[in-house]
Amino acid sequence: MNRDIARQFSVIFTTLFALVLNGAANALPLNGRNTGEISDSFNVLFVPAGYVFSIWGLIYIALLAYTVYQALPAQRQNPRLRATGWWVSLTSIANGVWIVFWHYGLYTLSLVTMLVLLAALLVIYLRLKIGKTRFSTLEKFTVSAPFSIYLGWITVATLANATALFSYLGWNGWGISDVAWTLILLAVGVGVAAVMAFTRSDIGYLLVLVWAFAGISVRWAALPPLNLAGYAAAGLVLALLAASRVRRPARA
Repeated sequence: MNRDIARQFSVIFTTLFALVLNGAANALPLNGRNTGEISDSFNVLFVPAGYVFSIWGLIYIALLAYTVYQALPAQRQNPRLRATGWWVSLTSIANGVWIVFWHYGLYTLSLVTMLVLLAALLVIYLRLKIGKTRFSTLEKFTVSAPFSIYLGWITVATLANATALFSYLGWNGWGISDVAWTLILLAVGVGVAAVMAFTRSDIGYLLVLVWAFAGISVRWAALPPLNLAGYAAAGLVLALLAASRVRRPARA
């Protein structure tokens, strides 16, 4: 078996690994609690309303599209897939392992694993040159968009995972209130969005942030500072996206 075929099979098997573990985590559920129940058990505010997590369905559909596309014999020597395939396998392994750590209360290891997942997605994103190069219509939906959406969500999820861990460890936030920290995190998210808007003008990535920030507002509708801040953050990201599309540079 040559290296290209091994890469294709690796992506298939690791994608199935991630899907099976995520499905089992909520169907069984793993260790007696589903993933959302564990998230809700932490006293943290940087968590959106439950419906927002339905984005995982879109992420997995997109990941399956990539997996099927990269498995085609005609794509065996595709340079973009060669550059990303092994990293995609790493993201799926990290995704599945994160589920195990999260469900069994190994929250420090869950954050480490989430950071591995984030780093691997960044490598994929940079190697694909998303926002810097053109893709065919087919590859937009099977290669580019999946990782724009995935990276956008894991950007938010990493911040949420970190706040959950700090809550679990009993960190007092240096005396800063939970509401203030959440406002800071929203500001950080908008800052990341600004960088992505003016360096990549990536619609998929930025719309995921809008989805997440608006979801924080919905969850905390009874808490005016967060309700207003979440919508403000979502609105700012939309404005950044619009501005970046107006002045986006030509792509090769």
